[in-house]
Amino acid sequence: MDQKLNSLCDLFIRNRDIIKSEFFWESSYIYPVCAAIFMEKGRTADPERMEECKKILKDNTGIFSNFRGIVKLAMISLLAVDSEPERKMTHSMEVYDALKDHFFASSYLPVASMLIADTVQPSEYESIAGRTRRIYDLMKADHPFLTCSEDSIFAAMMALSDRQEAELVEEAEQCYDILHGQFISCNAIQSLSHVLAMVNLPADVKCRRTMDLFYGLKKRGYTYGTGYELATLGVPALLVSDSSEQDKVLEEIIEVDDFLSGQKGYGLLGIGRKQRLMHSALIVTSAHMEQDAAQTIRQAAIGGTVSMMAAQQAAMCAAVAASSAAAASSASS
Repeated sequence: MDQKLNSLCDLFIRNRDIIKSEFFWESSYIYPVCAAIFMEKGRTADPERMEECKKILKDNTGIFSNFRGIVKLAMISLLAVDSEPERKMTHSMEVYDALKDHFFASSYLPVASMLIADTVQPSEYESIAGRTRRIYDLMKADHPFLTCSEDSIFAAMMALSDRQEAELVEEAEQCYDILHGQFISCNAIQSLSHVLAMVNLPADVKCRRTMDLFYGLKKRGYTYGTGYELATLGVPALLVSDSSEQDKVLEEIIEVDDFLSGQKGYGLLGIGRKQRLMHSALIVTSAHMEQDAAQTIRQAAIGGTVSMMAAQQAAMCAAVAASSAAAASSASS
């Protein structure tokens, strides 16, 4: 493992442990996502600042707000890495109010709100919220039984693109058709297709690279999750354009996974192998994005800002889904 990747692994684990020690009642699935938020910014989690941001969140939301549900710790982390957390919170609530005119409230809507608030000016909130809904409706027209609240995040990411709404959804559908039959979960395929649609490459190329990485890992004995983790695979699969570089990404994911397997919390009684491999892919994505952070989005490959956005949001969806499933299982036992 090279020095850059090793440093990111150390920072990821350090942040996870700091956050877990200060907020020990949260879901175990959320801690790694929060750790990655700080890691991607090259920051060490500061408990004092996180407490300040927790107060900002509390002061701006009601007790039953979705901002204070499963995603609360992630919201606090996103505020903590911002230079103006109070301003970010205010703008996120403005976006949230705009989105609530178009969507029912859910645990995913606050994530979409912060995503939009990070990306566009306040004068655009209403138009982006409406565009998010139109894209969501196009998704639902294609897959009425698959499309649900988590897809509002992917619709929001698509809404931030300068491409036509129908074009984006049509491209997602092309990817879905190619990938259908490769995995059991149609919902997971749809989420992956949404991520791939934001990359300006032919659908068959995007899907082939994704499957090459999936089967490359499987051949080495590392089976990537085909449930809610699947959407995150599309990002590292498209970091590079040729086979030699893709082999390097594959090897890096394996190296990071081997490192994480020896860390507390990833053993037999900790987070499972599928989640661990997803976290490995997230770390490798961050390592490559450091090289592209100052560049604009290129035609042939996914750019730094959008790729990390897609990776983080997909990981957030996975964490919320896993946390909800764990809570439901606990309640029924």
